Amino acid sequence: MAGMSETTEPEENDVAPVLTTPGEWRDFLERYGELYVKVRADDEEVDDLLDDEQSEARDRGERVEPWLGEPPAGEEALAASEERLGVRFPPSLRAFFLASDGWTRLDGWLDGIHPCDRVVWMRDSEAGSRVIGIYASIPGNEDEVRLFRRSIEIARGEDYWLLDPTDVGPDGEWAAYEFAPKYGDLTEYPGFSALVHSGYESMEEDAEDEDEDAEEDAEDEDAD
Repeated sequence: MAGMSETTEPEENDVAPVLTTPGEWRDFLERYGELYVKVRADDEEVDDLLDDEQSEARDRGERVEPWLGEPPAGEEALAASEERLGVRFPPSLRAFFLASDGWTRLDGWLDGIHPCDRVVWMRDSEAGSRVIGIYASIPGNEDEVRLFRRSIEIARGEDYWLLDPTDVGPDGEWAAYEFAPKYGDLTEYPGFSALVHSGYESMEEDAEDEDEDAEEDAEDEDAD
């Protein structure tokens, strides 16, 4: 693990809409699942993600929109998680949980988004507290360590997704961060919705590149 690098912000492309209703999230997550299968999943993972009917449709070249999440959280479960943490989740995160109580596949070095009953303060998770301890031992990381200690962890793998409840925008969204402990990289986003969109946009760019490569290959074959 390294010391912290300077906190960065994502490149300024078109601003993604903030998803604040379960219906908006469900529509987006269906597209996310479709794109994930197309761009990120290998053959073995595709077999795990698609049922027989979806696999047959995909073989015919039809669109499939696998659901990579969980059933929606109920209001009672959501309220219990908020009471446990002593916060009220920002609008986009609440709506996400009411659409899908967790998510099993994400772009990047993350295992998935926690269900609402597993969302924790980073300082209270075993892995998170260990990372905080390591970074606290390195001079110059004081601001970032304070951020880690006051943030909730909503996704984790090799990297972390964090939300800071002390930094609230006019729309009620909490500042969000993607943190790569191995490299000390900390990237700030305006909220949870923007975090999820960042992975989707990355997959979209790769899908466009793949389509362009396929078109070039087809043109080369025609030329031959």
